[in-house]
Amino acid sequence: MSIIDVEIEKLVYGGAGLARLDGQTALIPYVLPGEQVTAEVVRESARVLHGKPVIRQAQSKLRVPSKCPIFLDCGGCHYQHIPYEAQLEFKVEILRETLARLGKIEWTGEIETISAEPWGYRNRTQLRIFKRGRRRGWVPGSGFTPARAGDRLSDQLAQAQRGARACASWCATGASLPSSTRWSYLPTSRTSSSTSSRPTSRSRSASSSGWGAIDGLLPGEYLDYPSGGDVFRVGSRSFFQVNRFLTDRLAQAAVSGYEGKTALDLYSGVGLLTLPLARKFEETIGVDSSGAAVRSLQFNAERAGVEAKVVHLNVNEYLRSFDQPVDLIVADPPRAGLGADVVEDLVRIGAPQLSLVSCDPSTLARDLRKLLVGGYAIESIAMADLFPQTYHLETVVRLARS
Repeated sequence: MSIIDVEIEKLVYGGAGLARLDGQTALIPYVLPGEQVTAEVVRESARVLHGKPVIRQAQSKLRVPSKCPIFLDCGGCHYQHIPYEAQLEFKVEILRETLARLGKIEWTGEIETISAEPWGYRNRTQLRIFKRGRRRGWVPGSGFTPARAGDRLSDQLAQAQRGARACASWCATGASLPSSTRWSYLPTSRTSSSTSSRPTSRSRSASSSGWGAIDGLLPGEYLDYPSGGDVFRVGSRSFFQVNRFLTDRLAQAAVSGYEGKTALDLYSGVGLLTLPLARKFEETIGVDSSGAAVRSLQFNAERAGVEAKVVHLNVNEYLRSFDQPVDLIVADPPRAGLGADVVEDLVRIGAPQLSLVSCDPSTLARDLRKLLVGGYAIESIAMADLFPQTYHLETVVRLARS
């Protein structure tokens, strides 16, 4: 592999710093703008060089020591070398630049920043139990490593993970575990008062193997998670925002201030946005393709004492025949974004207000461009930092029919 000397121009989405060299673009992780870096090229594609820093010949004054001793080797974090306030500023710049570069959207207005405690924020993690030959072991999911997983996990999760590690070591010495891959979920709430119910056969097996004794491990099928005055039943395999400090603030950014006759919540999940909408609109419709999420949403709405029509259907299929008047459409799609078909239907339906939640600025830029061409105008943009120490960011964009 070749060695290159570059000066970092800026940070880009994906966690790397960008530099230019002889007509090519170089992407180097764990750097800061203005740093001069000697890097080893580990991969080359088209006109892009992917490298890893070997020597920092000139360091940025912003650089701080990382909290984790294996930060550069783990891969789970990208920004531990950057002070948190600077992380927020860089993420706003990256969001603005991505919208301009990929969506030709020159947003010069304010981008509100929604942030909280940058450590111990995760409310869920996974432990994978596996067998290799006669040995059994464990690896944590979500990009965590055993050494310092607690830095980003809540105290309760960190404690449970330490116990699971010890239990896995015990199991490796002779306890009976199935040879197939197993997953255990360790969820927690902001108040650490979560409960699980309806234990599955998998959790009973875990209990009989010693896993049930781990403090903080909730291997049940459902978790009750409090947020924004409501309690949400969340299935072990259902999606729910992972930042225990910002879940309710994200919901407020997406739906607060709206009211009217009919609201449509696309990709509704277990109802984080559906429930507050149901209190402000005469009719609220939640649409999701996940059967588990739909069942949880129905349960959550009934327990909260609100009325919401819940539709178990793919959003693309549902919108294809949707033709009723609607005052507000809220959409929180997966990382792939809305896609051309959904955007086309949103433009056809023409709701006066549209609130879009996105976890990927690249797909957001693509979808926004088409919505703006279709007659919408941006009213506000907010960046919610749900994943401190990483390059990931959440965006809430409010639009109005122009």
